[in-house]
Amino acid sequence: MSHDFTLRVYYEDTDLAGIVYYANYLKFIERGRSEWLRALGIDQLGMQRETGQVFAVSRVEANYLRPARFDDLLTVRTDLTQASPARIIVDQQVRRGDQLLFTARVTIACLNAQGRPVRVPAALRTAVDG
Repeated sequence: MSHDFTLRVYYEDTDLAGIVYYANYLKFIERGRSEWLRALGIDQLGMQRETGQVFAVSRVEANYLRPARFDDLLTVRTDLTQASPARIIVDQQVRRGDQLLFTARVTIACLNAQGRPVRVPAALRTAVDG
């Protein structure tokens, strides 16, 4: 199950050298995951309002391979790697055309209103199980 999200690099995303500041890749992949969840029919704000539950990143393994630059058009691909009752693991890539620029493996947990881990919502488990 793959999802692609396209974004443009703006001046504010770059550092003094004119390349994307390393931490902004984490913002880019966050946007990609949010749009992936939206495409699966998961309303994160509704979930928070109704149950108090939110998603939280518990681990990121990142690889910076090539720099992105101002005005580049990038694609963030999100692929489900593993789904369990307690967590979701996705692999994400940032590409400029055919060039792979950045990869990450992201572990996502679900927290209740008190910040304690809870089971991933049934709606998400059903959506990713297809």
